[in-house]
Amino acid sequence: MKLVTYSVGGGETRIGSIDDGEIQPLGGAGMIEFIERGGSPEPGEETVALEEARIHAPVARPEKVICIGLNYEDHAAETGAPIPEKPIVFAKYANSIIGHGEAIRIPPITQQPDYEAELAVVIGRTARNVSESEALDYVFGYANANDVSARDIQLGEGGQWTRGKAIDTFCPLGPYIVTRDEVEDPQNLSVRCTLNGEVVQDGHTSKMIFSVAELVAFLSTGMTLVPGDVIITGTPPGVGMARDPQLWLKDGDEVTIEIEGLGALTNPVETE
Repeated sequence: MKLVTYSVGGGETRIGSIDDGEIQPLGGAGMIEFIERGGSPEPGEETVALEEARIHAPVARPEKVICIGLNYEDHAAETGAPIPEKPIVFAKYANSIIGHGEAIRIPPITQQPDYEAELAVVIGRTARNVSESEALDYVFGYANANDVSARDIQLGEGGQWTRGKAIDTFCPLGPYIVTRDEVEDPQNLSVRCTLNGEVVQDGHTSKMIFSVAELVAFLSTGMTLVPGDVIITGTPPGVGMARDPQLWLKDGDEVTIEIEGLGALTNPVETE
């Protein structure tokens, strides 16, 4: 299923599944609650035309947004960083999450906002000390994410990764979650970022240093993962920081993340 959080006419948010340009309401107001009850559809209302709905971030307020740095060999190479021996972990928070069509807002504290196309993993059931061989059984589904990063803060304040990445609106997510059964292999997906119509990142999840299964197993050691937690798994090469000349997001830009089978996540950019 392709699961979306949406509203109509300014009404309350609902959960639905997308099929042939229509949304089938599934009942309930929150994606986490839907996941917790097993992702089982309940009798809903009449379908809603997709163009009549406002699409929100599929998971608005997860307990955790866990991010992985330097998880593609070719991205590590373009930044001049060594290949990590273990996953590099940092955090975003619910304040950063926005949905498809919402604006990435650049605050005056940064002059180097960057884009990062990433595969997001949504946890489906409580996971602690799970094995790599069983890890994907704990995944509910997958989505596009943009790990927007203030590079001058991330790298210029003594290594402030979280402060540079957990800024308001700096985690576009969506437009929907594709359930695990529709993604045969998360390590066999193309990843693309388009900025103002130009492809700036064109990678593949097969290039991950640590696979989705490895990440879920690693993170579940000592940290209990719960339904609705989001793991953002790293970005391929082509980020603005590594370009010559460097390429920063600016007012009026439009950035789109497209991961194979997961639709397209598009956000305008505005300055505060």
